[in-house]
Amino acid sequence: MKKLLTLASILVLASLVLTACGGGGGSTASDLLGAIQERGYILVSTDPNYAPQSFLNTEGSRPSDTKCPGDALTTTEMQGFDVDVAIAIGDSLGVETCFATPSWDAITAGNWADKWDVSVGSMTINTARQQVLDFSVPYYYTPAVVAVSADSGISSLDGLSGQAVCAGAATTYEAWLNNDAEGLGLPESSIYSPVPADVTVVPLETDQECAQSIASGRTDFVAYVTSETVVNANIAEGMPVTKLDGAVFSEDLAAAFDKSSTLDATSLRAKVDELFTAMHSDGRLADLSTKWFEVDLTAAPNK
Repeated sequence: MKKLLTLASILVLASLVLTACGGGGGSTASDLLGAIQERGYILVSTDPNYAPQSFLNTEGSRPSDTKCPGDALTTTEMQGFDVDVAIAIGDSLGVETCFATPSWDAITAGNWADKWDVSVGSMTINTARQQVLDFSVPYYYTPAVVAVSADSGISSLDGLSGQAVCAGAATTYEAWLNNDAEGLGLPESSIYSPVPADVTVVPLETDQECAQSIASGRTDFVAYVTSETVVNANIAEGMPVTKLDGAVFSEDLAAAFDKSSTLDATSLRAKVDELFTAMHSDGRLADLSTKWFEVDLTAAPNK
C-alpha cells in the first residue's frame, strides 16, 4: 500500500476552488456523452484522501499537453483503484480522464451544476441517493467494518456501547451509526449487525480522517466505521488501530450520474455499464482489485 497523504497535502488540495466545467459547459452536443467527446476529456469527481481507492500521487507531475482544466487533477497526479477505474472509462471513450475533488456531501447531494460529469468514488448505491443520482452497474463490493484504537481494550461490537465512534459525514457509515434506516437505504439482507447501544457519533469530512485523527493522538472517539479496504490500508501503514471481527453491512459500489445534469447522461451511463460488464467478464476489474486491495472484491456477495 502507498503512503497516505500528509495533512499539509490535504490542505493544499482543499484550497483549490473547483471552477472547471463538466456537464454542458457551452457545448453544442445533444447529450453529455457527446459533450465529453467534443471537448476531449471526462471530468470525474473522486476523493483525494481515500487510499487505496483514490489519493494524491505526490511524485506525479502535471503533463504540459493535458486537456484537463487548470483546477482539475490529471491521471499522473492521482492514483488508486477508483482512479484506475475512472481512467478505464476515459480510455473507453477515447478521451483524457481528469479529476475534480469536491466534498463528499456535495457529491452525494446531487445538483452538481455541471461542475463534473460522473462520480467514480466508491459510492454505495442506496435508496436515498437514487432520488438525485443515477447509478451504473456495480464495479465492486465491500464490507463495512469497525476499527478501534489499538489501546482501547475493545474487542467486539458490544464493547462500543456508550462510546464515541467516528464516521465520514454524509456516508453510509454515519447513517448506520445513527440508526438512520432511510439514510442507509440498504436492503435488510445487506445489513449484518445492529448498532451498539448509546453510541455517540463524531462526523468528520471523510472516514479516512477518522483513522488519521486516531494516529495523530486524538482521543474524543475510540473507533470508526469505514470500508474494510480502508481499514486494511490503515493497518498496513502502521496506524495504531485494530479491526473488529465481522462486517456490519455490505455495499454495492458504482459510478454515479447527476439526475439534474443540463445534458442527458443516459448514453454515458450506458457506455459505463457496457464497460463495467466487459471488465467484470474479462477479469480487468478483478486484476485492479487484486492490485490495490490484494483480494478480488468484484464478485457480488451472497445476501
